[in-house]
Amino acid sequence: MVGLVLVPVGLVVGLLAAPLAVPFTGEVPRRRRILMGLVTAAVFGILGWRVGPEPILPALLYLAAAGTLLAFIDVAVKRLPDRFTLPSYGIGAALLAVAAPFTEEGMQRFQHALIGMVVLFVLYFVQAFLAPSGIGMGDVKLSGVLGLYLGWFGQDAWMAGVLATYFIGGLVGVGLMIVRRTRKGEFPFGPYMFVGTLIAVLAFAG
Repeated sequence: MVGLVLVPVGLVVGLLAAPLAVPFTGEVPRRRRILMGLVTAAVFGILGWRVGPEPILPALLYLAAAGTLLAFIDVAVKRLPDRFTLPSYGIGAALLAVAAPFTEEGMQRFQHALIGMVVLFVLYFVQAFLAPSGIGMGDVKLSGVLGLYLGWFGQDAWMAGVLATYFIGGLVGVGLMIVRRTRKGEFPFGPYMFVGTLIAVLAFAG
């Protein structure tokens, strides 16, 4: 029931969020705006169906809305703007903190979320330092936000999210190299970071 209610909400949120991409991508075509609305609606619906009316749901819906916007920008211009990634640390942490008192072992989950944030940020930062051509600083800044959410659901969810991200992103990257017959060319990794996180959340929520 919650999932069905959230589908039209997600559609509206996605359509309203689309113009926020204009400063980075230029004018957003109508088809892209509609697609963004549909993707947001789908993610809202899936999260509502899987998580239900739990205190954590608002935090996840924020991530879904911000994540869809960032993913579309990354695909368009290979960039994850600080304007959306950096505030998500505070907003995500605040929403999780609000959910903690109303969730079983909520304070412990919140502590794990903070640890997950730091560890994933460090992991991406080290990777960007060692192989700057593979990971951009936008990915590094986003990683902490995703680590925050993955940590909330526990160590297994954190590991699953990281592995799913690299597995899916790696498969797509190899496929692009085969098609292009070259390793050159920027690769938007942000969407696969969100997909990996979503997979882990859906697997370990509840």
